[in-house]
Amino acid sequence: MTYIITQYTKSQAAKLGVTVKPSTNPKKKIDVYKDGKKIASCGAMGYGDFPTYAKEKGIEYALERRRLYHLRHKKDNSVNAYYSLNLLW
Repeated sequence: MTYIITQYTKSQAAKLGVTVKPSTNPKKKIDVYKDGKKIASCGAMGYGDFPTYAKEKGIEYALERRRLYHLRHKKDNSVNAYYSLNLLW
């Protein structure tokens, strides 16, 4: 199953100066490209993300999930974590 990239993620990508495409890795949601070169794969397929939660369960639920995501991942400084945080959350 391919992840459908939301408008939220596309607009966040534009702010960061990158482009996003569905991931070539079946375990990931998106691949991040800068100047045509793939720089990251992020978002595990089995988990939700901010725009998905907002659409399916409402904005209040999505904001709480975002808060908890930030708490869980605050010490992860990897490139994949950076783009996951900024594009999906």
